Amino acid sequence: MADEILEKAANNVVASGFNDNLGAGVTTMAESSGLLNAEQANEFIDYMWDATTLAKEGRRVIMRSNTVDLDKIAVGERIIRKATEATDTASNAAVTFTKISLTTEKIRLDWEVSTEAKEDSIEGAGTATHIARLFASQAGNDIEDLAINGNIATGGAGLNIIDGFVTRCTPGNGAHLLDGGDDAVARATFDRALKALPRKYKANRSALRFYAGSGVVQDYLTSLTATVSGEVSVESLATDVLRGTISGPQGAGGARYPLAFGVPVVEVPLFDEGEHTVEAPVTDYRGAVELTVPSNRIWGIKRDIEFYDEFKPRKDSTEYTMYMRFGVQVENWDAYVRIENVRVKAA
Repeated sequence: MADEILEKAANNVVASGFNDNLGAGVTTMAESSGLLNAEQANEFIDYMWDATTLAKEGRRVIMRSNTVDLDKIAVGERIIRKATEATDTASNAAVTFTKISLTTEKIRLDWEVSTEAKEDSIEGAGTATHIARLFASQAGNDIEDLAINGNIATGGAGLNIIDGFVTRCTPGNGAHLLDGGDDAVARATFDRALKALPRKYKANRSALRFYAGSGVVQDYLTSLTATVSGEVSVESLATDVLRGTISGPQGAGGARYPLAFGVPVVEVPLFDEGEHTVEAPVTDYRGAVELTVPSNRIWGIKRDIEFYDEFKPRKDSTEYTMYMRFGVQVENWDAYVRIENVRVKAA
């Protein structure tokens, strides 16, 4: 279905470029630009989401305006009382109504397809549509990276648009931020996170999730030398004894998630653990472990998605531009624990 919608969007919105009708002449930008309709926009958003790991588990809000206020309802005290027959001992509990604001920022995605690429590709007329799908997938990957690692003040190109979850996770916002103390990841790391989470959020432990980067997850699995109740060892994985794991969603970092104290540990490849290359190796890797309810992370995206294309005669290529608005928020920071500076073994 996603492919069909993208093809419709290509035909209706950016007809000249996506149709690859090379004999029909060149259209102007005004003739091949505009908004996706509601159905196309929703399917395009779904297609981007398919390329994500963390966003799939979060709460997605499709917005009609640049900013929306989301209602929060909280009951902050015990509300049960002893019932005494024929006696009115009722005491109404206070319900707190608050709002959180979800604001989006405008982002742009650019790509270019040369005429020769269209003519020579084995996909023929479907080349530009195929490339559009690839860029939609990359857009989903970039959006998740921005949501996690975005920092307006210090982020590089593509990460200085909004403040992501890591930047927003501060004690000032109410989050429980701990330091790993340079320790390597172990069961004690997850133990600390669980103990830092207020007990009222542990009543439904099956709804909780640990989140960690690839290196942290690998080191955690390596540290388990024997099967422990509620967890899984490397030996168990090697023999395909998968008691102690749960299946992950398609497209997630791992096909199955290990458990720590009965809570799934979700691998998030875009969690920063230090980048390295042959020219600039990094030996001091630091990761993080987060604990929260998946729906606590809110992902806002405005449905008004614009596509533009323009043929450049001097370059003999077609340039494509997409505009959309995106933002993130956390509903309840009190239910959010993050342990930083967890040491990760070098490769």
